[in-house]
Amino acid sequence: MDDTTVISIRKLVKVFKGGIGIPAVTALKGISLDVERGEVFGLLGPNGSGKTTTIKILLGLLFPTAGKCRVFSRPPHDVAVKRRIGFLPEESYLYRFLNARETLDFYGALSGLGRAERRRRAEELIEKVGLAEAAKRPLKWYSKGMARRIGLAAALIGDPELVILDEPTSGLDPIGTREIKDLILEMKREGKTVLLSSHLLADVEDVCDRLAILAKGEVAAEGKVGDLLRRADRFELVVESMSREEVDELIRFLEERQKKVLEATHPRRRLEDLFLEVVARHGSGDEGPSDS
Repeated sequence: MDDTTVISIRKLVKVFKGGIGIPAVTALKGISLDVERGEVFGLLGPNGSGKTTTIKILLGLLFPTAGKCRVFSRPPHDVAVKRRIGFLPEESYLYRFLNARETLDFYGALSGLGRAERRRRAEELIEKVGLAEAAKRPLKWYSKGMARRIGLAAALIGDPELVILDEPTSGLDPIGTREIKDLILEMKREGKTVLLSSHLLADVEDVCDRLAILAKGEVAAEGKVGDLLRRADRFELVVESMSREEVDELIRFLEERQKKVLEATHPRRRLEDLFLEVVARHGSGDEGPSDS
């Protein structure tokens, strides 16, 4: 494992023992993958595929049955490794009666930051995740989307080198989702390594450099996002301002050369892009506190 590899997994197996009348369950069946420094890596798969088990092993919360797992070239349960990781779980468990600043001060203290540094980082992150107007509000009044934002800020308070995000956009509206995705890309620009697990495949497609798809405890597909999504058996041509007559002429030209035209229509924009464009043009319409 060289300095460019942050996570190295080799032939990882995890078997959960059963009890009387309950069979053992093999959650991981010898998976192998690497996550390189400075990339955003997507870990995908349906429920029961082994994603959560893999993340728990990376965090040192579970021990593998067989195989090897290294984070920063060391075992995941090494305390020195844990100091370099920030984690946002799928469900954020927060102290309901603390506000955003108090929450980040608490997690900053756990990360070993001094008081002045905790305050500086807290203010910076509160602004970054869009909670400046709700910074003094107790967390018990936060919506699920707002709780995700403060949970992400808590994961980043120690300025970690590796950030593991489990469903980071869960509960967010499209604007909040875009802001979190922009924040993930900003982490990448800062040189951080991000491991992202999500069921929202469009989010993964937008931010990940590479991904692995797990199925029944095995790596079913792995590679660069662009390579995995590219259809080598088809070619798409986007031309600006063609008349119907020109389109028909082009189709005839291709068919004369034995090229089957599967579709000839106007390209569609993504719904997320349309939503953000409309909201930006007309304003968000929010007059009260944010609900995201």
